[in-house]
Amino acid sequence: MDANPVPVGVTGVVSSAARQLRDAGIDSAHVEAQLVCAHVLGVDRSVLPMADGLDATAVAEVDRIVAARARDRTPLQYLLGRATSGRLDLAVGPGVFIPRPETELLVENTLAALPAPGEGPGPVVVDLCAGSGTLALEIAHARPDAVVHAVELHGPALEWLRHNVAERAAAGDTPVEIHRGDATDHALLAQLRGAVDAVVSNPPYIPQTDDLPGDVLGQEPSTALFGGEDGLAVITPLVAVAAGLLGPGGHLAVEHDDTTGATVAAVVWAQGSFGNVERHTDLAGRPRFVTATRLAGDHDDDHDDEIDPTVQKGITR
Repeated sequence: MDANPVPVGVTGVVSSAARQLRDAGIDSAHVEAQLVCAHVLGVDRSVLPMADGLDATAVAEVDRIVAARARDRTPLQYLLGRATSGRLDLAVGPGVFIPRPETELLVENTLAALPAPGEGPGPVVVDLCAGSGTLALEIAHARPDAVVHAVELHGPALEWLRHNVAERAAAGDTPVEIHRGDATDHALLAQLRGAVDAVVSNPPYIPQTDDLPGDVLGQEPSTALFGGEDGLAVITPLVAVAAGLLGPGGHLAVEHDDTTGATVAAVVWAQGSFGNVERHTDLAGRPRFVTATRLAGDHDDDHDDEIDPTVQKGITR
């Protein structure tokens, strides 16, 4: 037997893996096969065609991951243990919501709304329902001068948040302050009331349903997915909490289901503390998040001309 068997070519391994995933009904089979091979080889997917072949151990690891993905539709990010989040690569696994590309737009919007870096104190930002830390860590990475607080209630997600905060701090980012708490609790972060520059949130917002892909339903935590029958069970009280935390001129950004944009905008407006309520779409043109500005005082009917909660803005990059 050859003590040094010839490595198996990347193209052949990708093709075989893609075929198995395709047979299991995975729509993005070829891309996922590439991602698995790149992960096992420890290279970026973009350089995969130039990578060396895979030895027997690497091929066996590709086969293991692909088989698990094909067998029970375990999210690929859970199997790889990582998920891309805008500028960052975060650790994820069972018990935490997987970052989606759409959330990057909310991050960019918030960064543009923050006070510019200067000689004074940096901005204070609160991420409610932080999950893996996507929003908090992206903002802390882009704005080293910011003081960022991440709030998460559920134990498994909190452990992933702690892991990612420690990992990003070790990489040189400004550490994020972690709080275990309920984003709908009006007593939350009482020491920050009126002193926050931005509140961001990607809360559980899907209206209760069984009509979700198999690699979401039963895989990702329901506590991070569903916002009650109408998708607003968390968002409505969360908006009131945000109003208490934000100082005048503070920025609110809340992600929502693509069916509830107008309703969420109306909830923010009806809360009474916000102006400049705007609806934003994602790159596919779907309603995705609502932003607003904390007023110095509560609005009344005489100020209806200041705000149009039906405004919808597309986001471009």
